[in-house]
Amino acid sequence: MLRDPLSMFRDFLKHESAAGLILMGVAAAGLLVANSPLASHYFELQKVSVAGLSVRYWINDALMALFFLLVGLEIKREVLDGQLASWKDRALPGVAALGGMVAPALIYVWLNQGDPVALRGWAVPMATDIAFALGVLALLGSRVPLALKVLLTAIAIIDDLGAVLVIALFYTEQLALPALAAAAAALSGLVVMNRMGVRSLWPYLAGGVLLWFCVLQSGVHATLAGVALALTIPLRGSCDPQEAEAPLHRLEHGLHPWVAFLVLPVFGFANAGVSWSGVSLAELVGPVPLGIAAGLLLGKPLGIFGFSWLAARLGLVQLPPELRWTQVLGLSCICGIGFTMSLFIGALGFAGTPVLVEQAKMGVLLGSALSGVTGVVLLMAFSQRR
Repeated sequence: MLRDPLSMFRDFLKHESAAGLILMGVAAAGLLVANSPLASHYFELQKVSVAGLSVRYWINDALMALFFLLVGLEIKREVLDGQLASWKDRALPGVAALGGMVAPALIYVWLNQGDPVALRGWAVPMATDIAFALGVLALLGSRVPLALKVLLTAIAIIDDLGAVLVIALFYTEQLALPALAAAAAALSGLVVMNRMGVRSLWPYLAGGVLLWFCVLQSGVHATLAGVALALTIPLRGSCDPQEAEAPLHRLEHGLHPWVAFLVLPVFGFANAGVSWSGVSLAELVGPVPLGIAAGLLLGKPLGIFGFSWLAARLGLVQLPPELRWTQVLGLSCICGIGFTMSLFIGALGFAGTPVLVEQAKMGVLLGSALSGVTGVVLLMAFSQRR
């Protein structure tokens, strides 16, 4: 039997909230280890070669493909069968997410204009970490209404879609056309299986491995293979209560714990480690870290709250009756927690420039921490315990 969509959403919130709390712990652990006597072992271990690729490469390009697969599954489910299934449902989170991507990017570009290398990080402050954000909301307990969590989830999912498009369009280097053609053939095979009504997951997963390998060789970032695979997984039969659970639901349900409690913690621990030894105040407020931190801390609330409020004043969107604008303001600050996707885009944007990668991490960590604290304070002030 198919699971009730509302039940699935509540399970999703529980998983994401727990994953966010764990992510906070491993991020703190990564920072501690990177600034302890074990720091040299921490950084050297990530450079160890396994099957011709470094441990860090396996984490960021292979393990994270599973994260992007889950992101793709969530986007497809929400758009076709969930919180974003109608244009009315998409309007408010869509406007909010658009503002939350545009404003941080503009702030970053303004602070880094004239430096073409630094400008490659313009997309770093655009992202919202849904697990981290929901984990912070979980700390507030009954002060946060379900409608606010629903809105946050919808904004973050649209935000993830924007981040995927940005990675595909702006962070792809030279293309290897034969490998790209092979990837297109593998993807076509997956689409054909979907059209033929294949409901077993194993053929899709086997085709997904082939697709990942071809994309890896093509010059397009390999993690995008996960999103492409997700879009081919069938979401058929959701209206038939007598039919077995849809393949997409089964895969999402089975994959979610592995991503939430293994992939993201490993990624967070490996990428959050920044050595603060010898870091001066001048370096900390340099254009790159300052642009990222300001984009997350100021750009996110300016974009999300500002675009949403203006659209509501123009009659384009409507705020759910159980929410107040002061709560949306607090939520928009929480959305400035950009951890996972921001770190990922920073590593892509500044690949080959280790100094800027480290500075980007500093900006992400500072901006995310300040955004989380600000959002919690505002929501505690403007929300009542239920």
